[in-house]
Amino acid sequence: MTVVAKFEIEHLQYLGPDGTPVAPFPEAFSDPATLLPLFEQMLFVRTFDSKAIALQRTGKLGTYAACLGHEATHVGIGAAMAPEDVFAPSYREYGAQIVRGVQLREILMYWGGDERGNDFQHQRHDFPWCVPISTQCLHAAGAALAFKLRGERRVAVACCGDGGSSKTDTYAAINSAGAYALPFVQCIVNNGWAISVPRSAQTGAQTLAQKGLAGGLHCLQVDGNDLVAVLEGMRRALERARAGEGGSVIEFMTYRLHDHTTADDARRYRDEAEVKEAWTRDPMTRLRTYLTAQGLWDEDREKAWIADCTRRIDVEINAYLESKVQPVEAMFDYLYADPPPDLLEQRAQALAAEGRA
Repeated sequence: MTVVAKFEIEHLQYLGPDGTPVAPFPEAFSDPATLLPLFEQMLFVRTFDSKAIALQRTGKLGTYAACLGHEATHVGIGAAMAPEDVFAPSYREYGAQIVRGVQLREILMYWGGDERGNDFQHQRHDFPWCVPISTQCLHAAGAALAFKLRGERRVAVACCGDGGSSKTDTYAAINSAGAYALPFVQCIVNNGWAISVPRSAQTGAQTLAQKGLAGGLHCLQVDGNDLVAVLEGMRRALERARAGEGGSVIEFMTYRLHDHTTADDARRYRDEAEVKEAWTRDPMTRLRTYLTAQGLWDEDREKAWIADCTRRIDVEINAYLESKVQPVEAMFDYLYADPPPDLLEQRAQALAAEGRA
């Protein structure tokens, strides 16, 4: 027998669940103080997330996809990217988007059913939220191809979930990135559940990272609850891409601590003991414990920071609540530059139904 190929998937972890270092930190993060502003950003995201859920529960927001438990993965991805890079998120990567400049009022507008929330005032070259699963991965691969053709040192980064990694869109993006050696990073946020389907029921792969091997991409698995590991994994992938060494697939191992969305009840399909165990790996607790041990964080500082976060978030919530509701025909303004005849007819019908034809 002749063996024609072998592979290994490296797993990155620097902080254990109890906040104790399990490996020497990369040089870029050897000073613990460099992690402090990112921890504050994670805490800001978690505070906003809880506020958004409360808005939905009181009828002031539509269905909302919480990111509870994903803070280290999301903030790490966003913080590692350069401003000129392009981000193609799914519908849950608020942490990365906030780090990259998306306003909270825009996030709230989107989940409140207002398409103006997708028209980012900052990072306008980033893609809007994508609810159809994984179609944004192909868009990111297309952007990466444009960067290569133009000779630009920019990278396109796409995110999908563990369920989304089984979609043909993700495979096509990976294949294209490998075939053309594109500056492309496919982030697979493995939170254990594709809505109500466990990871074990939707793929037989040992890891989700290895899905990039068939396309010829560099593959890596990262502890997604360890901010240092997320930052280092992204640093490696982005450097490879900028150096013309091709794309990467990174699997971030995390957990969805909330329901899939506020329209879901995960208790119907997920064991309570599993969720309880996942809380022992909470990324916030992990980094908080480490920073406290380093003398950089304490309870008083956290209370003051959360109070500041709350004030800033409330300003954005009020801006969202006070925004003028768009007329019904506005739903037709975000589909085509030049609407086709059938869409114009539907628009006229909508106006007639309101007596404004």
